[in-house]
Amino acid sequence: MSSPSEPAAPGRCVLLVSCQDQPGIVATLSTLVYEGGGNIVDLQQHTDPVNGAFFQRIEFELGHFGLDRAELAARLAPVIERFGMDCQVKYTQDVPRMAILASKEPHCLQDLLARWHLGELPADIRLVISNHPDHAELAGRYGVPYHHRPVDREARGEQEGQVDALLRGAEIDLVVLARYMQILSADFVSGWTGRIINIHHSFLPAFQGARPYHQAHGRGVKLIGVTGHYVTADLDEGPIIDQDVTRVSHRDDVESLRQRGRDLEVIVLARAVRAHLEHRVLIHGNRTVVFAG
Repeated sequence: MSSPSEPAAPGRCVLLVSCQDQPGIVATLSTLVYEGGGNIVDLQQHTDPVNGAFFQRIEFELGHFGLDRAELAARLAPVIERFGMDCQVKYTQDVPRMAILASKEPHCLQDLLARWHLGELPADIRLVISNHPDHAELAGRYGVPYHHRPVDREARGEQEGQVDALLRGAEIDLVVLARYMQILSADFVSGWTGRIINIHHSFLPAFQGARPYHQAHGRGVKLIGVTGHYVTADLDEGPIIDQDVTRVSHRDDVESLRQRGRDLEVIVLARAVRAHLEHRVLIHGNRTVVFAG
């Protein structure tokens, strides 16, 4: 951490680009950064062999970069038009404001708060919201405001409206569902497209719905897994960010499967959230391109 007498670190800029593959994209963007005085520290690209879609992530240092944000946008405009590209410009100085929604189970919530406290997640966690009062003390240990908003089956829309108001009041950029066991309405989700990440206790699309570990045990599976994905109006069908599996056997009962699943859930959710916060994810239809960290 810099002392008050030291100038603030200039940070970095990330360009996330997608368009149809064509000659000149890499050279044009690299030259633009070079001519502005930027130093590229990471450049990754991928071309889809099926549809020819091109994806690129360029990260460069701003220490000697001579263009301010408006000037960079102006320089990018003709490039975007020329190649017909979508280009997102992200600055690491702009720390994303994050909220966590949780229900009864605390493991994902606790893991995210601990990683954030250790500096592993580049976010500003503004609040925790839960439909249960159980985790107020946990959030308090990390100095994060806790909001209990119980769910009334007859008035789900009212509770959802309260949650949405809390998120917008805190100017949240990313909502993380840390085992939040409530189905969000299509209206709610549409207001947060590409900004809600969920952890699902299945290696989607297998064993969806209730009691997944009972289903897995009943089928005698040899692998169980979890999925981190963006939330869409189609339940558990959003673009997948991260997945993982672990091997199990006939020796594992339902509780053992749950324990193994919880271990995977915290890891996969943290990886998915970190990839989003580090601007390493491009959504393309119902798929994602996740660049290496």
